[in-house]
Amino acid sequence: MENATLGPLAGVRIVELTAMITGPLAGTLLADLGAEVIKVEPKEGDPFRTFRGGNYSPYFCTYNRNKRSLVLNLKGEHGKEAFLELVKNADVLIVNFRSGVMDRLGLGADQLREVNPKLIVCSITGFGESGPYADRPAYDAVGQALSGISSLFLGQDAQITGPSIADNLTGMYASYAVLGALYERQRTGVGKDIQLNMLESTIAFISDPFANYLMAGAKPDPLMRVRASQSYALRCSDESLIAVHMSSPQKFWLGLLAALDRNDLASDPRFSERAGRLENYEELAVELNRTSRTQPRDFWLARLVEHDVPHAPVLTLPEVLVDPQVTHLDTFVDIEHPKHGPQKVVRRPVRYNGRRDDQPLNAAPDLGEHSTEILRSIGLSDAEVAAVLNGE
Repeated sequence: MENATLGPLAGVRIVELTAMITGPLAGTLLADLGAEVIKVEPKEGDPFRTFRGGNYSPYFCTYNRNKRSLVLNLKGEHGKEAFLELVKNADVLIVNFRSGVMDRLGLGADQLREVNPKLIVCSITGFGESGPYADRPAYDAVGQALSGISSLFLGQDAQITGPSIADNLTGMYASYAVLGALYERQRTGVGKDIQLNMLESTIAFISDPFANYLMAGAKPDPLMRVRASQSYALRCSDESLIAVHMSSPQKFWLGLLAALDRNDLASDPRFSERAGRLENYEELAVELNRTSRTQPRDFWLARLVEHDVPHAPVLTLPEVLVDPQVTHLDTFVDIEHPKHGPQKVVRRPVRYNGRRDDQPLNAAPDLGEHSTEILRSIGLSDAEVAAVLNGE
């Protein structure tokens, strides 16, 4: 570990039986806070390893930094025994198998409690431990669709686009749940069983549109939030985009009109009052874009700054890397794996006392990179280590 300062979770040991995104992200977020995280993988490894060929994909790397990798065959006698020995001194176990898999492996809650009564077990599923969908496979697009969040992004005849949302939200909620259970165990000495699922995690993330629909009867559609917040995408003459977000203060509406030199819209009966701007959102978007298309992005950015309008250029990922505010914050950092070489990664966004030099900055592990040292650390003899590594 390259950082001199210990993170807030230093001394916490977490074991992962996870793959893809939800469980691995939960472990990574906790590792970023200083926890020791051991990722237990089958001999073929986490499927995310091979998503761009090879066995060390960018997908895998971003969700598995700051971890050690141990290969175990949990169906073999020696592999199962080694796993239980590992769990004996762990604080947390994170699992994102389908419901019932751990019981079929002989590693259900009762068996785990026998070896470690204080163990916190976090089980992540797609749809919950029971119910009509419990046995179905679940991935990000499935969680987005079933939760309703896709209906707030996709217009008619639209295609699924964008990054993982349901997966990432579930991983974040899992890490939050683990932190709560760790704090409670300090007071009670008792480890909790945590259950969460992708469906409810994604629904919880969009509680405001549900509240507006249930309490105010607001029509849920892709323009629901941007209409209420008065957010617009302005296309410029160079085909770039600028996002503006006026919210409710009148001064931002007037500032936008001044920046665009469109004070005529202030007296237009469709837009003169905020209620009218909400009602005629799409018509106003056409008027604003008619003007924004007359000049390039840099021209409008200077005008929007001058008139104190909440705005930002819609940056591409390469543009984000060189944005002045992003570089000032030192958001990205270079790390190196001894075999795979340098990587540029996103730093933890959380600072403590204005600093984050307590964040470990270790590259994701190769498959089984730490198997021997981990097995020896839990007291296995050379013969036992060999048996485990042979998949017995």
